Amino acid sequence: MHPHAGLLTRFYEAFQRRDAEAMGACYHDEAVFMDPAFGRLKATEARAMWAMLCARATDLEVTFELKHADEGSGAVHWEARYPFSKTGRRVHNVIAAQFGFHEGKILAHRDRFDLWSWSRQALGLPGVLLGWSPWLKGKVQREARAQLAKWMAERT
Repeated sequence: MHPHAGLLTRFYEAFQRRDAEAMGACYHDEAVFMDPAFGRLKATEARAMWAMLCARATDLEVTFELKHADEGSGAVHWEARYPFSKTGRRVHNVIAAQFGFHEGKILAHRDRFDLWSWSRQALGLPGVLLGWSPWLKGKVQREARAQLAKWMAERT
């Protein structure tokens, strides 16, 4: 097994335990994270995002399957089941994650998922009607980033 396979396994096992510190330790200090909800985050922001998500998770179930890991890249299929905090509605998010590595740590992490599917589950009718729109994507990112900024400000 390639060492990067072990790194990705440690990352997701830490997520299953809601151990954001162990997740953050897997990131290189120059890492970049991207996903449809938060957009592009630097390593410090990504570590804070995982800390916020782990701390707020009341009923989170994470499963994952390592698809690929070698010297240059990695891929993981992972799924999260949880109640969305703003509505209480149950969400089952299916995510394809891609990774790049440097110095034995995660340098690039990109999560891809269907934002329309997520918004239908999390928001109900507004998500059904608007989940495909750039407007809703922008709104989701603005709210996610605002929550993250608040979280980080409260801890510095």
